[in-house]
Amino acid sequence: MEKKIISTTNAPGAVGPYSQAVKVGNLVFTSGQIPLDPATGDLVGGDVQKATERSLENVKAILEAAGTSLDKVIKTTVFVKNMSDFAAVNEIYAKYFQKDMPARSCVQVVLPKDALVEIEVIALAE
Repeated sequence: MEKKIISTTNAPGAVGPYSQAVKVGNLVFTSGQIPLDPATGDLVGGDVQKATERSLENVKAILEAAGTSLDKVIKTTVFVKNMSDFAAVNEIYAKYFQKDMPARSCVQVVLPKDALVEIEVIALAE
């Protein structure tokens, strides 16, 4: 199988030696997306729900660049700065994944740029 690098200006560029996503066969693996505004490069912070929305919008843009969408996501990993934000993150997450929910893990970690949330996904693609 061939490895294809996915890149879009509709999501923040990589801030290190990695790709926004990699497509192998019919699977797309995104890198974790912190809530960076792709237009400004600024971190969306202060409100975990706004941060979650921005992270998911970044994931959505990358998936679209790969020719797929959020409804094709089969696995997500959600990293939170504070597990006490779990319910607030879930509230926004549920707006993006409304049916045929993907499998998910959620862990508390220290995140780059002191972000409140980071989200990565694996999705099916054509």
